[in-house]
Amino acid sequence: MTTLDVKADFPILEPDAERRRIIYLDSAASSQKPRQVLDAVRRFYEVSNSNVHRGAYDLAVRATKLYEEARCKVTEFVGGYDSRGVIFTRGTTEAINLVANSWGRDNVRAGDTVVITALDHHSNIVPWQMLAKQQGAAVRMVEVTEDGRLDLEDLRAALKLRPKIVALNYVSNALGTINPLPEIIPLIHEAGAVVLVDGAQSAPHIATSVSDLDIDFYAFSGHKMLGPMGIGALVARPELLDEMNPYQGGGEMIQEVGDEQSTYADIPAKFEAGTPNVAGAVGLGAAIDYLNDIGMDAIHEHETGILHLALERLSDIPGLKVFGPDEERAGVLSFALDDIHPHDLATVLDQEGVAIRAGHHCTQPLMRRLGVQSTARASFYVYNDESDVEVLACGLEKAKEIFSYAA
Repeated sequence: MTTLDVKADFPILEPDAERRRIIYLDSAASSQKPRQVLDAVRRFYEVSNSNVHRGAYDLAVRATKLYEEARCKVTEFVGGYDSRGVIFTRGTTEAINLVANSWGRDNVRAGDTVVITALDHHSNIVPWQMLAKQQGAAVRMVEVTEDGRLDLEDLRAALKLRPKIVALNYVSNALGTINPLPEIIPLIHEAGAVVLVDGAQSAPHIATSVSDLDIDFYAFSGHKMLGPMGIGALVARPELLDEMNPYQGGGEMIQEVGDEQSTYADIPAKFEAGTPNVAGAVGLGAAIDYLNDIGMDAIHEHETGILHLALERLSDIPGLKVFGPDEERAGVLSFALDDIHPHDLATVLDQEGVAIRAGHHCTQPLMRRLGVQSTARASFYVYNDESDVEVLACGLEKAKEIFSYAA
């Protein structure tokens, strides 16, 4: 097991006179930020703050250089096709909505089918439902197996409908299930569909090459991978983006504006209307540098070790049920303890300084298939270690005692 010693890089995890110790186990929702990222954002505002692409003065040139350098870092980090195919967005949700409202409106017609999965986050379900309703198309949801994996036989059945697009995640935010994209994507393309991959939970944890996997659209968020909130990207085939209509109109995305009609800029500018989140892009670039310094393989090995340790330790707690597959899963642990409500578990754990997530995790279709309304979820990242697992387990044992006594 690879053990990372990086907790000291994260100021929020340091107890002080005003803040108790935090065992942060909610990185699937949003990760904490290392000093290197915080410093990069502050430094941008202190010495390089300007709008980009539009000014000839030094600050504008400097800001533009930093912004475009971040785009190149994203391209390399996820193995994109070309930096022109990297569109900065507010995050995964906006990136998926961009594809649904631009590519989708142009290509999905009445009677067509859009395929999604029961493992998906609402952000990769609702935009396609909205598109289907607008266009008169159908949505086909692929089922999951009893152990929380994508049902590949049902996927093959759905592909017989010759869908226009298949949208699925690489890693489930609720169960940690890692979908076998090298096996799935060729099947999708053979069926004549394009594929959109929600990479919100994979980009922070798994070395990914969009081009090697032959992904058409890949969406991810910076705030889940040590970067700032409000920044993310859509990484796509440039030829697809060239053919798509703009998602938003305004400044920067135009070539020429006439009285009655306008022409549009080349990609990526065509999809980046208005003033972008330059500081966010700079912070995302710094987060990528930080992850690269550690190494994505080392990160995955570390998280897998922590996950297996947690599975082993929590198995000692009577009445605790873990959801999801035994293997081929990322560092996400969804569970239930006896009949204690997940929100009550989260409250007790918070009193012990442990932050977990409780709820449906924006995966209500999946929760229905699991036969529950919600679960408790602990999610691990680079700054978690063995001691965090022990504090979590002890907190759960305390919760069991409290509610057993109350009963």
